[in-house]
Amino acid sequence: MAEKSEKQLVVGILAHVDSGKTTLSEAMLYRAGSIRKLGRVDNKDAFLDTDTLEKARGITIFSKQALLKTGSTNITLLDTPGHVDFSTETERTLQVLDYAVLVISGTDGVQSHTETLWRLLRRYHIPTFVFINKMDLPGPGKEALLSQLSHRLGDGFVDFGAEQAERDETLALCDERLMEKMLDAGSLTAEDIIPAVARRHVFPCWFGVALQRENAGGLQGVDELLAGLDEYTRAAPALEAFGARVFKVSQDERGERLTWLRVTGGELKVKAQLTGEADGEPWAEKANQLRLYSGAKYTLAEAIGPGQVCAVTGLTRAKPGTGLGAERDNDLPVLEPVLSYRVCLPEGADVHAALGKLHRLEEEEPQLHVVWNETLGEIHVQLMGEIQLEVLKSLLAERYGLDVEFDSGGILYKETITEAIEGVGHYEPLRHYAEVHLKLEPLPRGSGMQFAADCREEELDKNWQRLVLTHLEEKQHLGVLIGAPLTDMKITLIAGRAHLKHTEGGDFRQATYRAVRQGLMMANQIKKTQLLEPWYSFRLEVPAENIGRAMSDVQRMEGSFDPPETAPDGQTAALTGFAPVAAMRSYPMEVVSYTRGRGHLNLTLDGYRPCHNAAEVIEAVDYEPEHDLDNPADSVFCSHGAGFVVPWEQVRSHMHVDSGWGRTAPAAEETAVRPRRMAAYRATLEEDAELLKIFERTYGPIKRDPLAAFRPVQKRERPDFAAEQWEIAPEYLLVDGYNIIFGWDELNALSRESLDAARHRLMDILCNYQGFKKCVLILVFDAYRVPGSPGSIEQYHNIHVVYTKEAETADMFIERVTHEIGKNRRVRVATSDGMEQVIILGHGALRVSARMFHEEVQDVEKEIRRCIQGEA
Repeated sequence: MAEKSEKQLVVGILAHVDSGKTTLSEAMLYRAGSIRKLGRVDNKDAFLDTDTLEKARGITIFSKQALLKTGSTNITLLDTPGHVDFSTETERTLQVLDYAVLVISGTDGVQSHTETLWRLLRRYHIPTFVFINKMDLPGPGKEALLSQLSHRLGDGFVDFGAEQAERDETLALCDERLMEKMLDAGSLTAEDIIPAVARRHVFPCWFGVALQRENAGGLQGVDELLAGLDEYTRAAPALEAFGARVFKVSQDERGERLTWLRVTGGELKVKAQLTGEADGEPWAEKANQLRLYSGAKYTLAEAIGPGQVCAVTGLTRAKPGTGLGAERDNDLPVLEPVLSYRVCLPEGADVHAALGKLHRLEEEEPQLHVVWNETLGEIHVQLMGEIQLEVLKSLLAERYGLDVEFDSGGILYKETITEAIEGVGHYEPLRHYAEVHLKLEPLPRGSGMQFAADCREEELDKNWQRLVLTHLEEKQHLGVLIGAPLTDMKITLIAGRAHLKHTEGGDFRQATYRAVRQGLMMANQIKKTQLLEPWYSFRLEVPAENIGRAMSDVQRMEGSFDPPETAPDGQTAALTGFAPVAAMRSYPMEVVSYTRGRGHLNLTLDGYRPCHNAAEVIEAVDYEPEHDLDNPADSVFCSHGAGFVVPWEQVRSHMHVDSGWGRTAPAAEETAVRPRRMAAYRATLEEDAELLKIFERTYGPIKRDPLAAFRPVQKRERPDFAAEQWEIAPEYLLVDGYNIIFGWDELNALSRESLDAARHRLMDILCNYQGFKKCVLILVFDAYRVPGSPGSIEQYHNIHVVYTKEAETADMFIERVTHEIGKNRRVRVATSDGMEQVIILGHGALRVSARMFHEEVQDVEKEIRRCIQGEA
């Protein structure tokens, strides 16, 4: 029986690459008695670097688990990757840690990636121990390293290898409670120090050597670190109900899927049924095996308790970040890929089969974003860097025998705003209703996206407010400069309205999306949108004679740097600073070239900053936000039983709710559309008259007067000849549906996703057009290839929709109808089919091209908006 109760901890080891992190893990396992022999990374026999890729490269690529015991503490040790390209793997591991050990090289000190790791540890509130390694090699020394830690990372770093009195005095300066205890008792105990460590007010440091060198000793400070992990830690409080958090997905040597999780409460038993939700659908699966791994080997467990980590077989739907039982899902990660590459498949390869294999790898590495570009028929992957790309290539070849190449990568930009603004979205087609007001405001760099509600329940019920927040969080919202994802913004629901009878959940989705987009368009109108690009923090070491070239290069790349640091021997100099990824990503090879292999460039992602060449990027992308059908900024209102679209710049003049807050951009001046429309119409008449002469010279005179339908006709119900009895007969407009769909860019794009959606979108547009023009509108769709189709004529609101019968094309139907009704009625046909235009011209009808009809429809929509504004 142990003298004190045993505790269970999950401890992660983090470091900048080449700091000796895996070597320290090996030493801890050896000194704790978990392994009998010390392995080495350079000998490719390290206990935790078990993957062939890791052995080949000498770096940790995948996080690994080992079990050890020190004193009364059982530790699950998680060794994480140190290379910046795999920092997303490290971030996922942080979400299940109780404590962390940060390893720092005594020769190099705090590196740029060390600062990135420290920001992550601070974000996830993980108490941290520090081991300064390689103290047997030449370096700045203890005092200088402690000073550097305080200067680069903050306060609280204390040398726990110093004399107790000296240590306690330093500790007292880190925490008010420790100061009070020190003044009362004159010294500090472990019970005093544990809470300060847990609060991240104190970061215990040990200096030592993790590598056992031949004939030179080694393993200094490792025993002290192990003792500190036992003495100055406490177990996390456990939930009573079962809870677990998934942080990793991998596969074993037989290809079986392993879901790695940490139990946070209750107990997980083998064969227990676990439930969750993936992609909006619930799932329920059994935990077939519970594996406790230590290195490459594992033992099977019947049950897993709080604080333990295991790999579960049998789960196929749980993803990293998933919360099980009482545990909620994790927040979105901070680190994201910044480079995009096109996958080049070997000739004859099945692109969809390759896409499926990449998606399976995406489960293991969620920050490997796999994107399918259906328009181009291409697969794109988004990654952190070149080494991750090489690993991906190796995994595809090793697992699936798929030999792929990648083209040169592109930069993944983001967008934000620089000033708060209100966005309004309204969605009210017939029998639907929702209005949403959102406040969009900028956040400090690196904040990501945040969502909140500040809306009175008497104005919008709580369940609708929760729904709006759900819709805000469920989608990656895009900016309006180049269509890049948004970041560093807070979006707050400040007002809204629902209808007791007509509001459905999907209405608020539409209104919410449109409100975000409308706010962005308003911000862009007053020049308050901003394009962001990823930046590197760098450390560049070059021979002293090359420092001038290095400084010039960084300035050329729009970077910045601190004054150069010259080595004591005067042989080398170093620059530290920041530069855009787009400019510096190819610079490492250039450094090798001009320094003849003696230079070294270390790059670490430092988040997003304003783009250094924003105008150039925006012009190259040529993104038109108003043509993005997937992200509309306009709103839909209802009048006289029909929905109509209100452009984003006019939505505020139509909105039903006044939030009491908001900056409004100056409304754009309406252009004089009526003269332009009339000029275009006259041009069409003149062109038709000329075409009519050509037609008659070629085919002979038309037997009936093609202009008769335009002349007044007498109303028969009135016998007198007063002026009121004369009127213009209603115009007939026949629209070749598919010709228009494929002739309008926005409908053509929509048809690639869903032809049915494009048809209904055209039908809705024409309903509004007919309501204003009061014509008889017949929309014709080809159905001649549908076997046995009898054809049909349906009433869709206020228009007629025709589906032709088998073997009858839309051209044939339009020609026949034009011939029949063109004798007494004015007829126009909207089509861009050249032959059909000639035929209907011969029947005395006017033809309208798809392009001109598109302009006419847009003009009508503007006239509708002007009329409504006049009534208001």
